[in-house]
Amino acid sequence: MTQAIYQIRQCTEPACRLRFPMPIGGPPGDLCPRCGGLTSVVMDVDLSGAVPSPTAERARLPIEALLDNVRSLFNVGSIFRSADGAGLQCLHLCGITPTPANPKLVKTALGAEQAVGWQYHTNSVDAVAQARAAGFAIWALEEHPRAESLFAVAPIPQPLLLVAGSEVIGVDPAILQQCDKIVAIPMQGIKRSLNVATAFGIAAVILSERLLSQ
Repeated sequence: MTQAIYQIRQCTEPACRLRFPMPIGGPPGDLCPRCGGLTSVVMDVDLSGAVPSPTAERARLPIEALLDNVRSLFNVGSIFRSADGAGLQCLHLCGITPTPANPKLVKTALGAEQAVGWQYHTNSVDAVAQARAAGFAIWALEEHPRAESLFAVAPIPQPLLLVAGSEVIGVDPAILQQCDKIVAIPMQGIKRSLNVATAFGIAAVILSERLLSQ
């Protein structure tokens, strides 16, 4: 299916010169959304064929993830996209974590919720115990005194359950007690952690690439 053709427009006001993309005929139209001045078309951008559709479903990796009370619809939708891109099999959505039953999450996930399996659990500690009983190694993605660098841990066990925690308190302490490893992304700035969706995306891609290369 051909995608919409976009325009790159630029404000003609010398003091503004805002440059932005918009679908042809879409808002904000001929007027600059910043200053209200007239805009001109700089170029057209045809997105048809820019992202070719896959001809076959790729095999999923033996990695699943559990979201322990990640409450933001935006974060969970983004995590679905990262999980799909990294080839994860399933997301376990626990506690107050929203599910694809919410249309706002679906809007953020952009179809990834249809490609990645998911299950809902009321209790994340119970869900982790069930995964361990099923033979999964349990790793938590968390800044913690026990944490090892995600870039240094090896080998990647199969199957693996990666746990990401709440934006407020992180992974439930009872889950950390059950983990085989706690891994973290090394930080070089003054902040000690990343947004959960950003950290999850980095971790999912690293784990999948390293698993494929083992």
